[in-house]
Amino acid sequence: VQAEIESKMEELRGKAKEQSKNARQALKELEATRRQMAEALAPGAELPDLAFKIEVVKEQMLKMNPDLTALEAYKTKTAEYETRVRDLEAATAERDKVRAEYEGLRKKRLDEFMSGFNTIGLKLKEMYQMITLGGDAELELVDSLDPFSEGIVFSVRPPRKSWKNISNLSGGEKTLSSLSLVFALHYFRPTPLYFMDEIDAALDFKNVSIVAHYIKERTRNAQFIIISLRNNMFELADRLVGIYKTDNCTKSVAINPSAFVVGQDSRAQEQEPPASAVPVH
Repeated sequence: VQAEIESKMEELRGKAKEQSKNARQALKELEATRRQMAEALAPGAELPDLAFKIEVVKEQMLKMNPDLTALEAYKTKTAEYETRVRDLEAATAERDKVRAEYEGLRKKRLDEFMSGFNTIGLKLKEMYQMITLGGDAELELVDSLDPFSEGIVFSVRPPRKSWKNISNLSGGEKTLSSLSLVFALHYFRPTPLYFMDEIDAALDFKNVSIVAHYIKERTRNAQFIIISLRNNMFELADRLVGIYKTDNCTKSVAINPSAFVVGQDSRAQEQEPPASAVPVH
């Protein structure tokens, strides 16, 4: 719209300049004719000369053929030009207002992103060091001047190893790195529900226990549904759901491990000898 308005305004300016030029030329010619007539009608002028000069002036006026409506057209075009100028100024003000709002939103987005990025980066280091017992992890912006154009690089340093991009890690190392990032994101902006499918498949016994205990102790404000075949993962669950197949039918069974363990403890206490018979060390 702005380009169209500017194009029309430029066209009107050209027409206005042309009409003004024609009007000034016509005024000059009329002034010259007036002077010639004044000279011709001056006292003492001879009649033949006067008649000749009148004829010359008539010829000149016929050749000039001035458009006396040019002044009115010029005024009309000037008024239209001024209207277009006001429209342009209004459109420019509206554009500047929208541009300021856009820049404000861009700045707000960048500030919030960098705040979250820094928080998640620090928490990622902490999570990875805790899970791997000594490793290090880092999030880096590919383009620090424009974070949204190129993306983020995720690099880790497993214990007693060099820095590597996450794509160059083994299966277990990738799992630990990904879980560290998930836990860091959960710290920054908790999600009420997580669903994880065999996240412990590539982990050894020690790392499975570390991850299971972290989920058990540190994420009480969220619910985790985890598919696992590792007993040191599902033995810490609040609720177990087993899926099995009999007679070509899938069935399920659900138990509460904590209640089961309490039952075991109570039975063990019943079988304990009297306190006087228990040796004291």
